[in-house]
Amino acid sequence: MRLSTVILPIHRWGEGQKTWRRAEELGFHTAYTYDHLSWRTFRDGPWFGALPTLTAAATVTNRLRLGTLVTSPNFRHPVTLAKELISLDDVSEGRVTLGIGAGGTGFDATALGQEPWTPRERADRFAEFVPLLDRLLTQDAVSYEGDFYSAHEARNIPGCVQRPRLPFAVAATGPRGMRLAARHGQAWVTTGDPRLFETGTPEESVAALRGQIARLGDACATLGRDPAGLEKVLLTGFTPDRTRPLESVEAFVDFAGRHRELGFTEIVVHWPIPGSDFAADEKVYERIALEAPAHLG
Repeated sequence: MRLSTVILPIHRWGEGQKTWRRAEELGFHTAYTYDHLSWRTFRDGPWFGALPTLTAAATVTNRLRLGTLVTSPNFRHPVTLAKELISLDDVSEGRVTLGIGAGGTGFDATALGQEPWTPRERADRFAEFVPLLDRLLTQDAVSYEGDFYSAHEARNIPGCVQRPRLPFAVAATGPRGMRLAARHGQAWVTTGDPRLFETGTPEESVAALRGQIARLGDACATLGRDPAGLEKVLLTGFTPDRTRPLESVEAFVDFAGRHRELGFTEIVVHWPIPGSDFAADEKVYERIALEAPAHLG
């Protein structure tokens, strides 16, 4: 099981770069950041762009994989996103993973002046967004006319350093998203069942995640794909456990072990932010990064 982290883009780079360097020193597999225009309680504070931040992070690290968790169609277009991703993959020498999801109803959904899309509209756009982005990242020239997106002789030469393209980690819990993950993803991402966050129990969360993985297996079977070949990523902090797994190395190993038994291959924890929902003891957090992987195999 791999251990990764999320570093929110809330610090000016002069200070923020220290965190990305430290993530590499601690041995994290991947350091992700959120691809939003602003986010939740951080809306009225500093918040920087995801792709420029990852590009800067690529220049101060050497081994650490970098990624978004997640990019969505809320304010992205496949043609321009593909060009930026190819550039980032080049700067990082092939260390980029694209976490991608359908988006939600937060600030991103209305920042460009549009009405927020319904769940059905988000799913419809996502179903067109992902295959087109796949083509743009694997073909030198693409033309396409869809219901929501178009591309006219879009050129993406020389393509990604990673071949045939950088990996997709598709966030999904519904059947349509699961099918996209099975067809186009190298990984699948979940935060658990949001209905359990306030009043559910850790045991109920584990059961819900077991059900999600079973449905992902069904989606893979429909396409003739072995689900074992799809990495399974749990972004923590949104299950009833909240930040309790970060209270000690032992607590984290117990949490990660229970989820490894479900089939998860990567656990993602948030870098501690004092005074926020992601507050945690940074010394304990660093101990977890350094010591827990040895217990997880």
